[in-house]
Amino acid sequence: MKKLHTFSHRERPFATLLKERLAAEGIVCLVRNDELSTALGEIPFVECYPELWVVDDEVYPRARLLLDQWLEDAVQAPLEWTCPNCSERVEGQFQSCWKCGGEKSDT
Repeated sequence: MKKLHTFSHRERPFATLLKERLAAEGIVCLVRNDELSTALGEIPFVECYPELWVVDDEVYPRARLLLDQWLEDAVQAPLEWTCPNCSERVEGQFQSCWKCGGEKSDT
């Protein structure tokens, strides 16, 4: 088993999401220290951080590449855009305006 990534406590759901995405790629992983946040104060906080581990060492390089790409994509969130029809500010991941249904322009 090899450790892929250590997450903060607030990123615990993200660790589980990435575990499931890797499972969909045929890579068996597990999240360790998932429930240790209840032990904070009893043991050092850095020992309680959730960790994503790959079970099979031979698929580690592929898992590492996938994880690095997903983490990079998460950092590069799309920018907000302004609807050309109604001037409403819309979050970058959406392609149409929630208010009027106007489509995002390519410019």
